[in-house]
Amino acid sequence: MQKELIDQLETPCIVIDLVKTEENIVKMQEGANSCKCSLRPHIKTHKMPYFARLQLAYGACGITCAKVSEAEVMAEGGIEDIFIAYPMVGDFRIKRALLLAKRIKRLILAVDSMEGAMLLNKAAIDAGLTMEVRLEVDTGAKRTGVLRNKAAELARQIHGLPGLNLTGIYTFKSLVYRDTVTEDKHLASVEEGELMEQIAEEIKKAGVPIKEISAGSTPTGLLVARTGKVNEIRPGTYLFNDYMLCKEGAAVLSDIAVRIYATVVSVPSREYAVIDGGTKTFPMDIPLDKAPYYYPGYALVEGNEDLQLRRMNEEHGIITSIKGDTGLRVGDKIALIPIHVCTAVNMQNQVYLYDGEGLKQETVAARGMLV
Repeated sequence: MQKELIDQLETPCIVIDLVKTEENIVKMQEGANSCKCSLRPHIKTHKMPYFARLQLAYGACGITCAKVSEAEVMAEGGIEDIFIAYPMVGDFRIKRALLLAKRIKRLILAVDSMEGAMLLNKAAIDAGLTMEVRLEVDTGAKRTGVLRNKAAELARQIHGLPGLNLTGIYTFKSLVYRDTVTEDKHLASVEEGELMEQIAEEIKKAGVPIKEISAGSTPTGLLVARTGKVNEIRPGTYLFNDYMLCKEGAAVLSDIAVRIYATVVSVPSREYAVIDGGTKTFPMDIPLDKAPYYYPGYALVEGNEDLQLRRMNEEHGIITSIKGDTGLRVGDKIALIPIHVCTAVNMQNQVYLYDGEGLKQETVAARGMLV
């Protein structure tokens, strides 16, 4: 990016390369299309209707959210087809979801227990609605989702609830093979497709005519689609990419569309410099120096592998050098590559969008939407 534009930045901040982002969106969409598989991207990465609309314009069938508050923001931004891939549990959450269902063309909700399904069913009936739902199944991540051997029976029971219309199943598996974390995304993806096909067939044999089989995160999405055993994938991070995906073999550094800019505010000695971003800017949800990926810091300093960000306070980031001399001066602005971009974006109220010529700001409208 041009120096005169960098000089305009109020740091710490995030700059998103729009040209690279569109390239990433097109690549994923074309990959899904080639497999005759629908793409329903997760908005957890960008949290902005601006990018959701862009994904839809390139061919996405709808979007995925984690929380109803995110979905409300997306609906306000003109998005009409939303899947909330999170157990719809809690009267407050159900109430908001039912109100949202009356505002948009299609809202799909998630269940993974009979207790949750019954509460949602009653609320839907009381509201005079029949809610489309998907059953989440656990394929190895051991997070939310009904256990595989109980999925068919639970699906049969939910199918009998008059306020719910069970149309499909979904999962989040990520890089897991035979219920254990793996670095082999190919093995994980093939297994994901096979498991989802098997679970779907068992549910259909139980008398439930589901149609949609949804799977796939960014590391596995296109590989799962290529198995031909699912008909929808829900990657999220792919539009920006990050260093985590590079380590997982799902991206290369040149695919990363986001940079975090920070200003050097203090250089007490040659051994370290302090930047104006700390734990409130850079995510700390990765372990340093641990197998299998051995992350060297909480972000990578672009253009200088010797510099490392390994220690932070709330508003202070401590940059050190492997060689012992950072070479940084007070007032310098540095660009850093995010390890995990989703949580980094969620820390910002606004981001800068760079179109190759100039900058404009965009509000992260769904930031902090946790309900």
